[in-house]
Amino acid sequence: MKPRSGSATIGEVFRYAVATGRADADPTGALKGALAAPTVQHRAAIIEPKAFGGLLRAIAAYEGAPETQAALELLALTFVRPGELRAAEWTEFDLDASVWSIPGEKMKMKRPHRVPLAPHSIGILLELQAITGHGKFLFPSVRSAVRCMSENTINAALRRLGFEKDEMTGHGFRSAASSMLNESGLWNADAIERQLAHVDNDSVRRAYARADYWEERVRMMAWWANRCDELRRGGIVVPIRA
Repeated sequence: MKPRSGSATIGEVFRYAVATGRADADPTGALKGALAAPTVQHRAAIIEPKAFGGLLRAIAAYEGAPETQAALELLALTFVRPGELRAAEWTEFDLDASVWSIPGEKMKMKRPHRVPLAPHSIGILLELQAITGHGKFLFPSVRSAVRCMSENTINAALRRLGFEKDEMTGHGFRSAASSMLNESGLWNADAIERQLAHVDNDSVRRAYARADYWEERVRMMAWWANRCDELRRGGIVVPIRA
């Protein structure tokens, strides 16, 4: 479905108001072309469980930099946006409490976000800490420790594993997790959306939503980590192409 522009929706309201005698005219004609419809960007993702398991096995066999492998594994387990992962700083992590707290200025919606860390994620972070824990970023640039990993690194690693750009992207881990978590029927859809750091467009629903579903999200992220492990250990093998 093609996205509707803001002026089109407002115009419908005014035309109804004119028809019912509540307004004299529709003033949105002057806005035609001024309010652009939102652009929906579809990113490639592997969402079929067995194929996703093949992707996880390919990542486990990755022979490149261990930091890049850790980034791929953490994207699968946390399904944050790739930019949020690349810019992650060690000060944001409380490994004892198993929580990653992302500041609002780093989030797309400019709201602070917390990520429950399952035991497997903690294990990856402890191994990574031995490599990059002396610096600011979990994933520093190979050129300068004062900058984070390049935005191309994740997708380049997926290409190296044989997954083309129309098959899987760094952002695709979010779609995969969202699809399988919703299909499981085990979790509140609002809890899933909150973990994805999506903001409800309905301001009333957003204002009265139950907290942030934190306890359910903790259980959900532990379940997801176990599910990823199950998928990695079984299913259809996806060949690593040269």
